[in-house]
Amino acid sequence: MAYIKSMTEGNELGHILRFTLPLLVGNLFQQLYNIVDSAIVGRYLGKDSLAAVGSTGSITYLFYTLCIGLATGAGILIAQRFGANDIPAVKRLISNSAYALLTLGVLISAVSVCLAEPMLRMLDTPENVIGEATGYMRISCAGTVAVALYNWINAVMRSLGDSKTPLIFLGVASVLNVGLDLLFVVVFEMGVDGASLATVISQGVSALGSIAFAFAKNPCFRFSRDQLKPEPSIFLKCVITGIPIALQNAMVSVSMVMLQRTANSFGENVMAAYTASMRVEQLVQQPFSSLNVAMSTFAGQNIGAGKTDRAVKGFHKSVFVGAVFSVIMLAVFMLFSRPVIGMFVSDAAVLDIGGAALKLSSLFYFPLGLIHITRGMLNGAGDVGYALINGITEVVGRIGFAAILVNIPGVGHWAVWGTTCLTWVLTAAMSLIRYKGGKWRSKCVSDKALISEE
Repeated sequence: MAYIKSMTEGNELGHILRFTLPLLVGNLFQQLYNIVDSAIVGRYLGKDSLAAVGSTGSITYLFYTLCIGLATGAGILIAQRFGANDIPAVKRLISNSAYALLTLGVLISAVSVCLAEPMLRMLDTPENVIGEATGYMRISCAGTVAVALYNWINAVMRSLGDSKTPLIFLGVASVLNVGLDLLFVVVFEMGVDGASLATVISQGVSALGSIAFAFAKNPCFRFSRDQLKPEPSIFLKCVITGIPIALQNAMVSVSMVMLQRTANSFGENVMAAYTASMRVEQLVQQPFSSLNVAMSTFAGQNIGAGKTDRAVKGFHKSVFVGAVFSVIMLAVFMLFSRPVIGMFVSDAAVLDIGGAALKLSSLFYFPLGLIHITRGMLNGAGDVGYALINGITEVVGRIGFAAILVNIPGVGHWAVWGTTCLTWVLTAAMSLIRYKGGKWRSKCVSDKALISEE
């Protein structure tokens, strides 16, 4: 197996698809964490427990995405330096980005555990589920360090062209997660706390296994003593590059928190349907998310190598792939939306709401795909400043559309899903405007000062 791979030569779509496939399988494994939690909680503990788990999702996502954003920023820098064949700079970026992610993970773990219950109350989480929700969230947030390390090592490996190695460890962790879920929830009867503990342990195993393997096998992890030294300028460069992406993720998460509050206001049935539909939606987004990461790595390496036109060709071909997938998913959910929701909950009222919601959302998957693919292109080019615009757009969309729709007679709880769909359209339009404007061509964040001497 090749642990580093240049994407600056050869067929563009071939590189992107070969890189995307392991990412997709890995992302599906990762989503399995959430799906197994929801399915086991919903089936064995009931719809109130499922609602409790769902009510924490937007907040924990907020904390997790700060780590993901910083890791993504570091990956952009590493991909560009790797594309320029500047291996000494790559190694210094790897070590200093690790220090940045570890620091952030520890801070978030401490803060989020302390603020779990106040934040859930801020979302008007019903009293009958707040106890379970608080326990689930505290355990999940305590594992943010594992999330930070996992996303760091994955971002590094992928920026070097290796999307296969993380898949191996994620597969092992997914199997472990299923086993621990059943053990803790069904056998030990630990409730929702057992489900969150199973996920945290599995994420930690995946992170530590990937890091150990990278040091053993990947040549870019063979450091000299100087390359392991903390360097404030590189540390700061990683942080500055990752902050806009982290803030974008945070703003998206805040907008989802606000939408979760809207869903909560319609009661337990809508909360449970929203939780189930969001789990399915997260699964559907994985091909788009995988294309996002593949496009970011492909664009970063090629722009670092001075091959901007090649990056553009890859972007156009990725959009076509996203369009094909959107049509396939539209057909699937028009036919099987209710059985899909039935994997998570058996309550008839929840099935009716969730099944119809999936049909509505599937009509808007193409704009969703455009968001991911265009974001990957712009991030890889170093136009991370647009991430803030993207985040603001999603906040305005989710808050604004929700405020409008809930006040239209007859819309009712469909305002929750209608808001999501309209926000996708608005954000996709903004992303394409930015791309067509061409500003990203002058935004490459490659920094010659990072070039180190042997």
